[in-house]
Formats: sequence, structure tokens, C-alpha cells
Amino acid sequence: MGLPLLSSALWNPSHSCSSSSVELIWPHLSSKSCCLGLKFKCQQFYKGRSTMLGVLVCSSRRSTSKETVWRRKKLPQNEDLPPILPKNKKKPYPIPFKEIQQAAREDKKLAQMGIEKPLEPPKNGLLVADLVPVAYEVFEAWKLLIKGLAQLLHHIPVHGCSECSEVHVAQTGHNFRDCYGPNGRERRSSHAWVKGSVNDILVPIESYHLFDPFGRRIKHDTRFEYDRIPAIVELCIQAGVDIPEYPSRRRTNPIRMLGKRVIDRGGNLEEPKPWRFADPSSLNDFDTYRAFERFSRPSLSDLPKIAQETMAAYEIVKKGVRKLMRKYTVKACGYCTEVHVGPWGHNAKLCGEFKHQWRDGKHGWQDATVDEVFPPNYVWHVRDPNGPPLASALRRYYGKAPAVVEVCMQAGAQIPDEYKPMMRLDIIIPDPEEARMIA
Repeated sequence: MGLPLLSSALWNPSHSCSSSSVELIWPHLSSKSCCLGLKFKCQQFYKGRSTMLGVLVCSSRRSTSKETVWRRKKLPQNEDLPPILPKNKKKPYPIPFKEIQQAAREDKKLAQMGIEKPLEPPKNGLLVADLVPVAYEVFEAWKLLIKGLAQLLHHIPVHGCSECSEVHVAQTGHNFRDCYGPNGRERRSSHAWVKGSVNDILVPIESYHLFDPFGRRIKHDTRFEYDRIPAIVELCIQAGVDIPEYPSRRRTNPIRMLGKRVIDRGGNLEEPKPWRFADPSSLNDFDTYRAFERFSRPSLSDLPKIAQETMAAYEIVKKGVRKLMRKYTVKACGYCTEVHVGPWGHNAKLCGEFKHQWRDGKHGWQDATVDEVFPPNYVWHVRDPNGPPLASALRRYYGKAPAVVEVCMQAGAQIPDEYKPMMRLDIIIPDPEEARMIA
């Protein structure tokens, strides 16, 4: 950025604008790389006439092609808390609806002309070779995340409401009256706190395991013939992870589609039954069921190390799932929390949310987001876990953080900077009496 040497003369209010003079010394700039901007300011009115007190002339020089400007991404000081989506409306589409319609028109036009739909891996059933190591990394980090949380919960107290989905990480539950459970009126919207588990920290999002995602769809009557496993594990399996208990078809020839119809899927193979291969004892590593009982209580000296490893595993899973979902299709219901990993959703009529009677219980499938497959599960950030419970009058001064981040932070881990703005660490929490005096 180049600035000229500026020498401006102030106008005398008794003179007109034409009698003033401005002397400018310009730098040596070419006409193509120089842009001038004139900004007039400090306009005053004197005896009914407008006068100019000065003229500011700025010039900028564009950087050459060899110059590289590195700008560090600045994190905001504070972020708003995540919004709560209403339950009487459908979730917003992650992809604009006009783009979905445009893609459907193009596919229909190609189908009418008899031209096959151009498909690239993994849309054609083949694996993406570059994402196979990412899938294995996410799978191993997922197992490490479950193990680390199960060990940390032996020392870090977690409370969950028995009537709603609220979770709190502290010695005692908070006093906020925001329980929307079935018996909330009897308790005046106070939470009924019980001891939490790993499922309260990692929300169990499960999906049907499919031997062939491009094969037959799951019907409502045949839904019990398929196992349900964590959606992240199913995503890793379809991305290239081989688990003997849950086999998956690996194609060598791509599928062919004409519009929405699959005209060649490489023949139909007999789908092996899951119960012929699955050994319950070998599936516990990547399942959160009774994880607290499987791992022993660690020592206090090892707690910070375990917390840091758990925090690192959480980041690997989060970033890895985002990379996999850029290529592999995952569907989510627009009304409930159901998730299906595959090119299209299943036909099981299990949706019981908003206006499910009009849809006969069928899910409203749309493209899933990362937060639907791997929910952050935000909880209130507690600066002093051993202090008094959070007060309802000071609610606007508290911040939030993902439940895994809050548990690891209380165990002694160093958290990334991206979570600090929402935790509102720079806000001083006043006393309840001081808060009443604040407008």
C-alpha cells in the first residue's frame, strides 16, 4: 500500500471554494496499478454557506504477481450461542433448494435424451483411494475417543436430566428452569438431575449397516434384518475400512445410472446376515454401550494426558468426518434425528416428529450436515466446577462449549482457540446483586 505525500490548505470561511489551493506530491505509480479515491469530509456550514476544511487524497498500489500476502484468520471475541431449531418446522436445506432443482432438471434432461448420468467415485460405487487412510484414521480416533471419555468420567462428574436432553458437567446441576420434559410443569421446569454416562456426552447417532449401499432399499417390514451401528462407523466402512463382523461389498466395476434409475449395479450378490459373523465381544471397541464399565479408573496424575489425547481424537474425528462427507453421501431426516449413510434413505416408517401422520411415518430425507452425524452437544461452560451452581439470573453471562471439550478442559487439557469465543472467557460474571443494576 503506497500513500502520497499530502499537503492540503485549509479553507478560509470568508473565501469561496475556488480560492483554495491543494498541493499534492504523487508517488511514481503506473496508471494500471493505481486507483485514486477522494474522500471529502468535515463539511461545515458557515453563515448559510457550506465550506470544506480539507481534502484527503488516498492512493493504493496493487501488489505484483510475485508478492504474497498472508492474513491470519481472526477469531471473534465472542460468539452467539447456537440457536435451537423449532420442532414445528422442517430443518433448513444445507444445499439451496434452487440448486437441488437445477441438478434434478439436468438429470431428467439427460435421461430423456437417453444419456447415462456421469458418475465419479464414490457416486459410482467405487472407493476413493485418497480417503481410505482418512477413514482408518477416523475409525481409530473414534475408538480412542470412547476410551478416553470413559476414563475421564471416573473423575469428572456429568449430570443428565431424566426428563429432557439437558447435560451439565459440574459437581452439581445448574438451576436454570428450562426443562421441556413431559412432567416439567410439576417441577416448575426444573431439571431432574441424574448421573450421566458416555451417551450423554457422545450423542448416539446410529445408522443401518448395508452390505451394498446401492442394492435393495430397507423396507419397513425388513428393518429388523439389518444391524444398527454408529453412523460414523458405517461411514468409515463405506469409505474403505474393513471390519470382518460387518462386511461390505467392494466393487471393481462402476454402476450405471439413467436419471434416478440404476441400470447396471454389477449383479446382485447375496447379502451375508450380520448375526452369522458378528461377535458381540469384538464390537465393544467402537460402541458407547456400557463403555464406563469396560475401562478402569485412571490415576489423577494421568488425567491431563488422557484428556489431551481425547481432545486430539475429537478433533481428528470431527475433521475426518467433514472430509468424508464431502464425497460420500449421508442422508438425514428433515424432522427427526434419523441418519442414513448411503445414496438414498431407507423406507422404514419410524418418524414421529412434526406432521408424521401426513407422511405415514416416512422420513423426509435431505443431505445431512456434519453436526447431524457428529453432534457437538453444547453444554454450559463452568469456570469453577467445585463452586456454586450456575444461577438463572446470570444466564446471559455464561458461555457454552461442546460436551467433549468441556469434559477435557475440566480434566486439564488445552483446548483449541476456536472454542473459546463461544465460551465467553473474557466476560466477567457479576454478582447477582450487581446484575440487577445492569440494564
